[in-house]
Amino acid sequence: MQQLRKLSVVIPVFNEEATVETLIRRVLAVELPKEVIVVDDGSTDQTPTILARLCQDPEIAGVTVFLRHSRNQGKGAAIRTALQRVEGDVVIIQDADLEYDPREFPNLLEPILDGRADVVYGSRFLGGPHRVLYFWHYVGNRALTLLCNMLTNLNLSDMETCYKAFRAEVLKGVTIRSNRFEFEPEITIKIARQGCRIYETPISYSGRSYAEGKKIGWKDGVRTMWALIRFKFAD
Repeated sequence: MQQLRKLSVVIPVFNEEATVETLIRRVLAVELPKEVIVVDDGSTDQTPTILARLCQDPEIAGVTVFLRHSRNQGKGAAIRTALQRVEGDVVIIQDADLEYDPREFPNLLEPILDGRADVVYGSRFLGGPHRVLYFWHYVGNRALTLLCNMLTNLNLSDMETCYKAFRAEVLKGVTIRSNRFEFEPEITIKIARQGCRIYETPISYSGRSYAEGKKIGWKDGVRTMWALIRFKFAD
């Protein structure tokens, strides 16, 4: 099994004042050699103030890079910014809410470190515990994943998952054009085109309600469908 030199955890953040500090501390508590790259994507709540305070904590600042966009640009743009600072040999994308559990990093890393995979998707639909929430979100997610599978000849169960782990050279080798949530279909189309070895592993999922701060909606689903077609045939 390959030895992990350093894991790079990329955290795009937008208006997550209620969760961002807890999330960062949970990431740092995972006992792996790592760096954390936080990109505040133009937050307008108290998130910048919280991150500025965390910058002064030597235990956090020693392994964490804090970057900021002057205006909100989107998840894809934040990941592009973070990749300029990545030094690890594996990259994991981590949302700044508490829907995904950093304690599951080892499960995502295992297929890469043992040489089986170039990319690992953490699937919310392979049997892990999950909060019961929105039926139509589930239907929309499965429909978009089905369309993605038809276009790529993959058999993914959860294309839209946040938890994606990449060998760093794979992710850095992709030109990411999407600024927002279309990052998910774009990266899937492009790594499939490159013939990357893709694995899935079950993860738990503690989804939020809209009252608790969930941001993605039906318009993002429409954009995702268009992005799948565009990046398959026109990029």
